[in-house]
Amino acid sequence: MAVAMSSFLSGSVTVTSSYVGADLRSTTAEITWLVTAPSLTSGAFLLFFGSIADLFGRKTLFVGSLFLFSIVCAGTGFAKSGLTLDILTGVLGVFSASAVPPAQGMLGVIYKRPSKRKNRAFGAFSAGNPLGYVCGTILSGLAAKISNWRASLWLLAIVYFVIALVAVFTVPNDSTAKTKLNRETLKRLDLPGTAMTIIGIGMFCAALREVLRRAILCLGSDAPKGWKTPYVLVLLMVGLFILAAFILWELRYPYAMIDMSIWRDRDFSLLLITMCLGFIGFQIVTFWIALYFQVEQRYSSLDTGVHMLPMVIMGLLANAFAALIQHRVSNKLLMAIGALAYLLSFILAAAQRKGDSYWAFSFPALCLCVVGADFQFVVANMYVLSSMPAHRQSIAGSLFQTLSRLCGALGYGTATAIFNAVKRNPGKFGYYKDNAFEPYAACFWFAAGMAGVGLCFCPWLTVGTQGGKAAVEKDGVGKGEERVRVQEGEL
Repeated sequence: MAVAMSSFLSGSVTVTSSYVGADLRSTTAEITWLVTAPSLTSGAFLLFFGSIADLFGRKTLFVGSLFLFSIVCAGTGFAKSGLTLDILTGVLGVFSASAVPPAQGMLGVIYKRPSKRKNRAFGAFSAGNPLGYVCGTILSGLAAKISNWRASLWLLAIVYFVIALVAVFTVPNDSTAKTKLNRETLKRLDLPGTAMTIIGIGMFCAALREVLRRAILCLGSDAPKGWKTPYVLVLLMVGLFILAAFILWELRYPYAMIDMSIWRDRDFSLLLITMCLGFIGFQIVTFWIALYFQVEQRYSSLDTGVHMLPMVIMGLLANAFAALIQHRVSNKLLMAIGALAYLLSFILAAAQRKGDSYWAFSFPALCLCVVGADFQFVVANMYVLSSMPAHRQSIAGSLFQTLSRLCGALGYGTATAIFNAVKRNPGKFGYYKDNAFEPYAACFWFAAGMAGVGLCFCPWLTVGTQGGKAAVEKDGVGKGEERVRVQEGEL
């Protein structure tokens, strides 16, 4: 539920945005920033809270984040203006960022050795990322239908208040050593690097989210400039420059937030590249197909959630299956299956036209899409945490989550540019002639291209099973040392 927090909130505000606009008489900018603010703040603060959790303790930060998220969520339901709602959802994104790194770090410390039980635990944990959005759309759509949009936020507050209470009594105490706040600790906190990640990621994602906002405006009579807007280009370029400066800083700073030598591990790099390429398409398909249902098919928020329901069911099955066989089947094969599922999903989504059968195209596309996400998340997440020492587990988790957020923002922005270009200049002949689905299909073909590139990387992976019998591997930092992974109960 911690890792689902951000996507759960995004799904909730997405399906209720029309109700919010009508009730608060919000501007289009206020409505679209309502959707984008949580993801923006969450992505910007993940690495910072990963460092905080590793240095000062994980359980207190974790439980406190759950409670604060619940309290602010309840207060957000009483907002009287669109601007207030935007600010409060941005704050909720910060609390979701502060909950994920300590949660993932505690799991990494509790399950120190790879094992079948660790695979199951992380399979359950990874399920939150792809499933949170769909659960948010369904539950919030139902709450808004029965009562109003405020009820969807209050429902979310109740859910996470209960989760916080359960966490107080069931989450084990953090046994890792805590650091006292002093000058040495401030050096280890890497404040310059932290500032660069927050500002750089924030500006980069803000630019891409603004492009997305303008694409939604294009669905109406207005046709804004999108990528050509001066401040969008400035935000994008400055954000990229700061992120590049962060990488150079981390290579030289003795107390670096991220040990950049970890990228010398070929499997580490290839796993994250493959996962990122697939996740770019995952975000595109889940957003644009939901938008297609609402704009072109005229589905209500609840109907849209119901049509997205196959993702929830298949996601639960795929996560359980991957976790149960991860110690028996080569993880290279699981990554390849995930990449192939992505590719088939995006091709099916792109091959349909307005008026075609939901069961022939959208249904299998949604099912295969979440299979790809779950298989790759389980494998990559486990490998990333196994490559980091116990005292860096939270920063390892936040690195994983930050990359997925950046890929999502990049996918949104690129697909938006494609959508706008095709909508302005539709094809005059061919398969999509005079069909309203053409700009959506263009986005899905781009996603298929990304998944195809990701599939090409899979043959170069050498990662085997994780959590099975003892195996000797390189330590993943390019220094030649060896580490032994031991099956649970073997010592």
